[in-house]
Amino acid sequence: MDQAPGSPQDAQSLPSCYRHPGRETGISCTRCERPICPECMISASVGFQCPECVQGGSGTGHAPAASQPRTLAGGTLTQDPRLLTKIILTINVLVFIAVRAREDLVGDLFLIGRWPPEPFPATEGVADGDTYRLVTAMFTHQEIWHIAFNMLGLWWLGGPLEAALGRARFLALYLLSGLGGSALTYLVSDPSDASLGASGAIFGLLGATAVLMRRLNYDMRPVIALLALNLLFTFTWSGIAWQAHVGGLVAGVAIAYGMVHAPRERRALVQWGTCALVFLAIAVTVVVRTVQLT
Repeated sequence: MDQAPGSPQDAQSLPSCYRHPGRETGISCTRCERPICPECMISASVGFQCPECVQGGSGTGHAPAASQPRTLAGGTLTQDPRLLTKIILTINVLVFIAVRAREDLVGDLFLIGRWPPEPFPATEGVADGDTYRLVTAMFTHQEIWHIAFNMLGLWWLGGPLEAALGRARFLALYLLSGLGGSALTYLVSDPSDASLGASGAIFGLLGATAVLMRRLNYDMRPVIALLALNLLFTFTWSGIAWQAHVGGLVAGVAIAYGMVHAPRERRALVQWGTCALVFLAIAVTVVVRTVQLT
């Protein structure tokens, strides 16, 4: 990802991160002035710093604990910035294998509002008390192409976001984006239509990536083009639950904005408050739809 250039010559002369050669960046450490990428940048009182300067605590006057490396959003830096991405990907793959091995299992996992349809009495579905389906549908796939596209998106988008936000914030972003997609699908779709897949969560990550790139003043054209292409497929291909994509995208953008724009002195309050508001909106949506169906 490149920072928005002022001229074609500027785009060609961007330096590479000193810890990750090949990753171009327009951000430098405010202490040592070495170029750093989003994975390495640590939010400071003024600008961003590299992990080595923060760990060294040079000139801070603080105790070592006060100089603990932090991500852009205030999370703790970790040895493996993709750990949660790998775990989520593994869960999706394991569920896919289980569904392929036992085909009737998918009926207990996919999202469905109410089944069977009227005039028969409903015996299953979110409206009948199966609220767990709002979550299990996020990790369930039946077709190889479906899980392949979603897991590629998770790998490409998840790693950089997990590194920039930290594990706890990334997990909140992923789960709430997926729930946002499930909630809108439940609200708008026919209650007897089943849906599944991690697409809502992936669209949430895509929206969050756009917010993060805007925050870092990177060139927005690649992510805007990718988002436009995905939305085009969403509304033109048959068999795609557009509600999950839109719901996940809206939730992801809202959460990411709260996380990367939270003021330093009230960072935790704003970040987790944003997550709580998104969760409340999801809960209200589910309750309203359940009342309508029952």
